[in-house]
Amino acid sequence: MFDIKIASTGLYLPQRVQTSAELAPLIEQSENWILSRTGIKERRIAEEPMDIMAAKAAKDALGKGPPPDCILNASTTPLQLIPDSSVFIQRALGFDSIPSWSIHATCLSFIVALNTAAALVHGGTYKRVLIVSAETGTPWRNFDEPDSAALFGDAAAAAVIEPSLPGEDSVFIDWEMNTWNKGAELTEFRGAGTKHPPDNPQLTKHDDNLFSMKGSKVYRLALGMVKKTLTTLLERNKLKAEDFDWIIPHQASGHAVEAAEFYGFRKESIANIVKDYGNCIAASIPMTLAIYHKEGKLKRGDLCILGGTGAGLSVAFAIIRF
Repeated sequence: MFDIKIASTGLYLPQRVQTSAELAPLIEQSENWILSRTGIKERRIAEEPMDIMAAKAAKDALGKGPPPDCILNASTTPLQLIPDSSVFIQRALGFDSIPSWSIHATCLSFIVALNTAAALVHGGTYKRVLIVSAETGTPWRNFDEPDSAALFGDAAAAAVIEPSLPGEDSVFIDWEMNTWNKGAELTEFRGAGTKHPPDNPQLTKHDDNLFSMKGSKVYRLALGMVKKTLTTLLERNKLKAEDFDWIIPHQASGHAVEAAEFYGFRKESIANIVKDYGNCIAASIPMTLAIYHKEGKLKRGDLCILGGTGAGLSVAFAIIRF
C-alpha cells in the first residue's frame, strides 16, 4: 500500500474523426460488421507526432503547477526506437534535465508505470511524477486483417502522481500482474527488431511492419487469465467485484469492456468509452480515467480497479482509492 494520489489527469484528442462508415470500405467490410464485431462507432486519427500529443495531454495534467521531477512515458508507439521517446516528450514540454524514461508493457504500460510511480513517490525518490501515454497506432493498421484494423484509434492522456496529504483517503492499495508467454504470437508487431530488420528483404515482409492479432484466440485465452488474476488480487485484499465504485478497464473492444460483468462487476460501475474512441492501446486506461474525472463521474475517495490485458499475453490490475 502506497500513500500516493493521482493528483490530476490530462487528455488530448486529435481533431480528425474517422467513423466506422468511413473505415468500412478500407477493410472491405460494412459499417454494421464493424459495429457488431467491435462496438466502435468512431475513432480519432492523429495528424501530429506522438511527442506533441503527449505534451498536450501532459500540459493539461500539469496545469499551473510546478514541473514534474520525473517523466514516465507509458506508450507503445514510439516516435523512433532510439533515443527513448520520453526525451522528445520532455523537449516538447519545454523542460530539460528531468529524469525521463519509458515503461513499455503494451496496452498495460500505464498500469505498470502507475505502480512504478507509486513506489518511487512513496519511497521519497520523487515528489511529482508525470505519467503520459500517447498512441499513434492507426498508421500501423493492417487493412488485410479487418478484425484488428477496425479496433484502433489515436489519443494521449496523462496523470500526475504525488504523495497523499494527511487526512486524504487517496492511496494505491495493491496490484497484480501475470504474463503467459503462450500468447506471444497472438498479438504482434514483428518488424523493426533484430529478428526482422527493416532493410533485409530476405527476413522482413511488408506485413511485419504492420500490427497483427488473432483476436478471437486472444479473447478466449484472456477470459480465464483475467479471472485468475482478478481472483488473486481481490481475495488478497478481501474485496469483491461489487465493492468497487468504478472498474476502469483497457478499452480493447466493446465485447472486452462488457466482459467485466462476467467477473461480477456492476454494469453501472464499468467505465466505457470505446464506442467513441476505439482501442487507444496504452492510452485507453488513462484517457478513460481522465474523461470520467473531468466529467465529474470519478470522485475523490472512489474505490477503483484499473487494468486489463496486453500482448504477451499479460494481465494486470491495480486497486486505488482515487
